[in-house]
Amino acid sequence: MKKLYFIAVYPPGETIQEVKVFKKDLAEHYDNSKALKNDAHITLFPPFSREVELENDILTAFQKIDTQISPFEVELNGFGSFPNPKNPVLFIRPEPNPDLKNLYLRVRQQFNFMPYSFNPHMTIGHRDLTWNNYLKAWEKYKEKHYKTKFIVNKILLLRHNGKWEPIAEKTLIDKESRL
Repeated sequence: MKKLYFIAVYPPGETIQEVKVFKKDLAEHYDNSKALKNDAHITLFPPFSREVELENDILTAFQKIDTQISPFEVELNGFGSFPNPKNPVLFIRPEPNPDLKNLYLRVRQQFNFMPYSFNPHMTIGHRDLTWNNYLKAWEKYKEKHYKTKFIVNKILLLRHNGKWEPIAEKTLIDKESRL
């Protein structure tokens, strides 16, 4: 039997709740309820399907990710979108961040079996968001202000069991503090 897995960075609970307000707005006013199913996160490796019997291999690869880097700050600042008529996406935009890119590259060293371009974002609307509703929502969100910061201090491996559930985590460890 196959399951879906993915790797992500999650913000703290208060940020997840703030982002949920935007997702609820999209559900109530733009008929986009699917985004409510997932908590706010930044994907480091997108969902992939594997046989459950191979889960130990996935866990082993996850544990091999080099997380000997200092925890770092991510700043979220405003909104962006992927204006694809077949699958439009609205998201909160992180400021460019070399530490986040470095973390992605470390994940990529162990999880390199499918092509994936890293475009960090925190999705608030997608999937059942129609093109017309996307256009209406984007009119509102392109000028909307939202700014916050959070510390990235771990990464999560999640498995889909009807909903996404963490099955492993790795803490970022500053090499200097281990000496």
